[in-house]
Amino acid sequence: MASKVGPAAGAMALVEMKEFASFPAGTQRYIRRSLDIGLEREDAIKIWSRDMVEAASIKAQTKMYERLDEIRALVPDDSGLDAIEPFMTPLVTLSAFDLGQDRLASFSAYRFLYERLIGPGVRPWLPSSFCAAAALPHLHPEKRRKLLQSISEAAATAPGWSSRSPAFYPQWVDKVDTSALPH
Repeated sequence: MASKVGPAAGAMALVEMKEFASFPAGTQRYIRRSLDIGLEREDAIKIWSRDMVEAASIKAQTKMYERLDEIRALVPDDSGLDAIEPFMTPLVTLSAFDLGQDRLASFSAYRFLYERLIGPGVRPWLPSSFCAAAALPHLHPEKRRKLLQSISEAAATAPGWSSRSPAFYPQWVDKVDTSALPH
């Protein structure tokens, strides 16, 4: 029996790759680094650290991302208000950290990262957590304005969300020495 999962997943992976390619290089780098930390894929300091300042930033991010397992376990199954406080507080705190790093300049970049860090069940909660974190006073007013303007009305008022898992998880890619390739 043939399965429709393969081609659909392939098409979605291409759509996700195209979206990822639309982000600035610094955003792409931060998303890949964040996924390495949050999904415990690679030694982030070894791969991503270019200097002591970046190593310190990665250590701080690693400390913040220790709450990811807790957040994943607390994703509410419905929109009941009784479940949101223990979930939204750490989600907004983590979101505020990431937005404060000045690498996620739009809701789409934030959504792209958090769907992969936490899973598809977080989608209904991302507009509110993004808006809450983007409005916090630790960000410069101009930065807050740009972030809040980046969320579309459609994203903020969506009547429903897909439960499909992301198909594309960007990773570090080693540079190829083109001079060593046969001509």
